Amino acid sequence: MALGLLWLGLVLLGALQTEAQDSTPNLIPAPPLLWVPVEPVFQEQLFQGKWYVLGLAGKEFDKEKDSQLKMYTDTFELNEDNSYNVTSALAWDQRCDHWTKIFTPNLHLDQYTLGNIERYTGIQSYTAQVVTTDYNQFAILYFKKVYDNQENIKVILYGRTKELPPVKAIFIIFAKFLGLTDEHIIFPIPNDQCIDE
Repeated sequence: MALGLLWLGLVLLGALQTEAQDSTPNLIPAPPLLWVPVEPVFQEQLFQGKWYVLGLAGKEFDKEKDSQLKMYTDTFELNEDNSYNVTSALAWDQRCDHWTKIFTPNLHLDQYTLGNIERYTGIQSYTAQVVTTDYNQFAILYFKKVYDNQENIKVILYGRTKELPPVKAIFIIFAKFLGLTDEHIIFPIPNDQCIDE
């Protein structure tokens, strides 16, 4: 975990230096997956369990429009083939929604791809990777989706509790390294509906 944070810190330091040299507000294109740091020696068993979604960053998010988004959970259940069943639970229109996706191991270190992708109309590829985690308090995951020939990225800050972990600043810096702005970074509102059942 320490090596993962060190690697992430070095990447982010380079991004900050580049940003300081270039004052134009142009967005950085999504980096190739191989350029995005991954948690070294990822331990699949330890990653299992419920994670609260504490932070979201991506071009599909808008700080003003999504300001009332409620916190939700993703529960990772490891299968025998090292794939994960990922069950999301969130409150939506006065009801609890639950849905499960399958992420299967990719050929690259600590990368997972969306299983049964043909069920998702328009999605050509969907890859997830663990950027860093300590397994007990926080995790930062990077997602890259190609939908109708458009590339889209998302970053999630997970926590084992509803409290924001000390790595909130790293999450923000990492999102900005990916070319996202403050307007694309949101922190869902804590709630008890659906996610504590």
